[in-house]
Amino acid sequence: MNSTKAIHAVDLFSGVGGLTKGLTQAGIKVKAGFDIDEQCRYAYEANNRGADFIAADIRDISFADIAPYYEGADVTVMVGCAPCQPFSAYTRKTSTSNASDCSLIEKFARLIEEGKPDIVSMENVLGLRQHPAFSDFKKTLDSEGYEYDDDVLSCRDFGVPQTRKRLVLVASRLGGISLPAPSSKRVTVADFIKDLPSLRDGETDPKDHMHTTLKLADRNKKRIQQSKPGGSWKDWERDIISHCHSKAYYPASYGRMRWDKPAPTITTQFCYYSTGRFGHPEQDRTISLREAALLQTFPKSYKFAQKREPVPVHLLARHIGNAVPVKLGKAIGSSILEASNV
Repeated sequence: MNSTKAIHAVDLFSGVGGLTKGLTQAGIKVKAGFDIDEQCRYAYEANNRGADFIAADIRDISFADIAPYYEGADVTVMVGCAPCQPFSAYTRKTSTSNASDCSLIEKFARLIEEGKPDIVSMENVLGLRQHPAFSDFKKTLDSEGYEYDDDVLSCRDFGVPQTRKRLVLVASRLGGISLPAPSSKRVTVADFIKDLPSLRDGETDPKDHMHTTLKLADRNKKRIQQSKPGGSWKDWERDIISHCHSKAYYPASYGRMRWDKPAPTITTQFCYYSTGRFGHPEQDRTISLREAALLQTFPKSYKFAQKREPVPVHLLARHIGNAVPVKLGKAIGSSILEASNV
């Protein structure tokens, strides 16, 4: 759906631009991305022309810092995915503290109060839905006259080849707004990465420096050789099973993906074989940076690091795993466009 109105969006907690790219694909002009991590600048600006990257702690800015990007807009949009670690399933299982840092969610709400953008969208992990911070966020929307819709969405319903589920909220001061309806056939790992060149662990494709993986330790090389697609450490011979494996937080630790199924949620730890079912379906290695980005539905041409520089695998794994899947962002953008034309 194409809007004749000038819709300007600002992406808070933008990272390397997954949500920005999705909104742009939907037809929304994203004018700026704010993120505390300066290392996201190259990927954000190299792939999202016309959008400025502002390295800033959201807690230190005011709406006055955002307002210039809305100049000339008929409809103003503020979107964001605040860092979700305090509300993630992994944090709840492993943390010894009951304290959660909700300051970023609270700051998002304060910016809405200050600037009253026409449309707001939030994307986050499922655990936030049961947290008082989310109830307080919606109270802010109520007090500022927004109508809103929120629910847990399966990313696979929007063309993302993952089992990933996310809490999504859309809100509007222009009238009614609804979450996007499922719109795509369900896709698999094979649909996105089967045609990529073969790699050995620790190898880099000479034609694509992002198609690279970490070297496996000898013991883990033996383990992945005994791993079955869709399986786990339970497939191995007894002499390479450690006592800690039975206490793993994720039953799928040390597992391989299956070609005919979606990937698990791509986390910031996908470059490690031990942290989930991140083994390649056939090759004895973890998935590459490029494969993970494709499973996050970034375009294959998306640039994450300059070619002449060493590829910082751990850093880029964090950037890719933290990103909003592009196709989910595009679906959210479609809902924004519909609400903009009320």
